[in-house]
Amino acid sequence: MNLRAEKTFYLIGFVLLVVAPWLVSPYNLSLLGRFLAYAILALGLVLVWGEAGILSLGQGLFFGLGGYVLAMYLKLVNLAPGDLPDFMQWSGVSHLPAWWAIFRNPVIATLGVAAVPAAVAAAFAWLVFHRRVGTVYFALITQAMVLAFVTLLSSEQGYTGGFNGLTDFHTLYGLSLDSQSVQNGLYWATVGVLAASFLGLKWLTGSHFGKLLRALSDSENRVRFLGYDSMPYKTIAFTIGAALAGIGGAFFTLQAGGISPAGIGVVSSIEMVVWVAVGGRRSLAGAIVGTLVVNFAQEMVSNAFPNVWPFAIGLMFILVVTLLPDGLGGLFRPGSVTALRARLRGLSGAAGLIPLPEDPGRDMRGVK
Repeated sequence: MNLRAEKTFYLIGFVLLVVAPWLVSPYNLSLLGRFLAYAILALGLVLVWGEAGILSLGQGLFFGLGGYVLAMYLKLVNLAPGDLPDFMQWSGVSHLPAWWAIFRNPVIATLGVAAVPAAVAAAFAWLVFHRRVGTVYFALITQAMVLAFVTLLSSEQGYTGGFNGLTDFHTLYGLSLDSQSVQNGLYWATVGVLAASFLGLKWLTGSHFGKLLRALSDSENRVRFLGYDSMPYKTIAFTIGAALAGIGGAFFTLQAGGISPAGIGVVSSIEMVVWVAVGGRRSLAGAIVGTLVVNFAQEMVSNAFPNVWPFAIGLMFILVVTLLPDGLGGLFRPGSVTALRARLRGLSGAAGLIPLPEDPGRDMRGVK
């Protein structure tokens, strides 16, 4: 796809998303808004995994931090000073913790949506990358982190809402969340932030910083030999990915009406990687498309066949890794169709469906 066609494709996609409130039902618009919030996280994962080569299985941690920070503000906004959220009263909590009270301020809460996940990610990445922890071990550590986070949320019923999480929101900055016009506004805000994130990362990946990230992904030792310290670059990329995940978590909380440990655990974090793998881990547009395709497929399949979906997503991941290593986004690159046909022929030949060429040595009749 040439540059002009690529820009046209982006413009058409953006226009379709903008006019969606007039094309789909409120329920489907709500679903689309949630999935676009997921897509903001997926863009960050392209930077972390696709560009820097850092496989993170714990993006649900940062997604949840952003969602819980905003949810804490939404639970406190209509309470009088000294009052407690309903679940704290039921759990026998006597006073509001200081780490809750700070998010009563709307400015702090809004900034905290990105700042809290970014701060946690920066501290964690600096410690881990400073020790030069390998990719596989890094993935396992991030998975352990999200498991610990979910366990903490579920066990502290009086401070986090436990398994039920934080729900029952009514207003945002003085606007009623029950109003369809406000919901449409939230949807457009999600689209706007998604577009801004896309353009920002498009510029970043094309800059000198992005080239260094790709070089680190291909051969980190070679980059070190050239005099670059890989730790700051990887830390910055991981921090940006966490900030985008937190922003996505906040928009999801608004679109879904709540946030709970069920949506940010180990399984959810692995599914986030699958979204990006399906769309193409090196393609920003592909990550958005992959997120929408996988989640809408999950919505349809899981409603009709609840027990089939885990097997369906596993099969989808295997097919993509086998046939489309660059994901759906790779289909638009020159020679991608030819490469796909070659892989299909190779798989068919391996399965015995297409006869493989015989050993040329067998045709050397008369040669002893």
